[in-house]
Amino acid sequence: MKPTGEGRELRKGTQATRGQIIRFLTLLVVLGLAVHIILPQLASLEHSYQVIKGMAAWAVGLAILAQALSYVGNGYLLAAIVRLRSGRLSVFWGTVITLASGSLGLLIGGSLGSTTSTYYWIREKGGDSQGALLASTLPFLFNNGVLLVVAIIGLIRLLVIHDLTTLQVVSFLLFLLLLLGIIGLSGWGIRHPERSVAIARQATAWIARRLHRSYDPSRVGEYLMDLIQSWETIQSGGWQRPAWGAVMNVGFDMLTLYALFFAAGHPISPAVLLTGYGVPLILGRLVFFIPGGIGVIE
Repeated sequence: MKPTGEGRELRKGTQATRGQIIRFLTLLVVLGLAVHIILPQLASLEHSYQVIKGMAAWAVGLAILAQALSYVGNGYLLAAIVRLRSGRLSVFWGTVITLASGSLGLLIGGSLGSTTSTYYWIREKGGDSQGALLASTLPFLFNNGVLLVVAIIGLIRLLVIHDLTTLQVVSFLLFLLLLLGIIGLSGWGIRHPERSVAIARQATAWIARRLHRSYDPSRVGEYLMDLIQSWETIQSGGWQRPAWGAVMNVGFDMLTLYALFFAAGHPISPAVLLTGYGVPLILGRLVFFIPGGIGVIE
């Protein structure tokens, strides 16, 4: 028997009431968690405020400037990679995209969210799909290559002073193996382009079937061939500009940390800076699915 008009109205009213109850309970839970988490932190927040008030203003200003220049370095890196495909992206828009995608990555999806948003916004600024793919993937290798050098120096120092834990050694070796594996696969793909395209198409088709999605095999081949051509350009000297962008990014980020320690009245040595900056970030890279490596790096 079909429900009458009065029955339908009653059902709609019941559903609306349930929706209101669910929204109320959700709000109540969120507020309860906020009170439970925030209230115990008020004392530490007040202490942090007192510390900030006592910081040297010029050193805080230097930290802000250094952090801004770090983002400019990443923007320069993006622009340099886009230019490898004869595309055009200004350093300004590269910096804006870096800021936006980095912020999104902290909230959603970690490195995956940052990479996806970088691709989308470069396409929005007029870059072709292949250039956008390169710009959203190659910075990982450049930035982590520079970071790896910093971390190795820090690890050597920890070994010398016998202050390196087993977990740190294992984590670093895992990251090193991951990076070397990516470089090795890239080198093999460059030497065997047809074979690498075939394997990539098979892998993409398998993933598409599992996700019940369609895919265009021609786009997979085009991307890999563009990646191979770009890598050849990098090997012939095109690596210099992206590498300088990565050095700027990491170098000014380290200067930010140093300036903040100085501002708080606790200046640190370059050796401590290299160790305290490089090693934790390398460990954070191993949990790329956690937004920003929050918790692991700290």
